[in-house]
Amino acid sequence: MLLASSSYNYPILDAFWTILMIFLWVLWFWVLITVFIDLFRSRDLSGGAKALWFVFILILPLIGVLVYLIARGGKMHEHAEREAQLQDQQLRRYAQETAGPQGSADQLAKLADLRDRGVITAEEFDREKAKVLA
Repeated sequence: MLLASSSYNYPILDAFWTILMIFLWVLWFWVLITVFIDLFRSRDLSGGAKALWFVFILILPLIGVLVYLIARGGKMHEHAEREAQLQDQQLRRYAQETAGPQGSADQLAKLADLRDRGVITAEEFDREKAKVLA
C-alpha cells in the first residue's frame, strides 16, 4: 500500500516520464518506418536480400534496425540525397513547363548578368547563348 501511494506524490515527474515514453515510441516508429522505406526503395539490393533484411528486422527489431543503420547508413543518405535531387529536377521541369517559354532577350540578359557577376565563365556564357539563339 505504501509503494502504490508513493508513486502519486510526484505527479509532474510521472507526467514527464509518460511524455518521454511517448516521445521515444514515436521516435522508434519513425526510425523503423524510415528503415523500411529505404529497404524497399533500395535498387542495389536484390529481392532475396530485401526479404532477409525484412525478416531480420521483423524478428529482432532493435538489433535488426541497429545493424541495418550500421551496415547501410551511408547508403540511406545516398538514397535520400538522390531522391531529393530527383524531386528538385522534377519541380524545376514542372515550373519551367508551367511558366512557359521565356523570351530569348530575357534569357540572354540573365546569362549576361551571371557572367558579369562571375557566376559563370565566358565559355559557359557563349555555350548557353548558342542554346538560347538556336
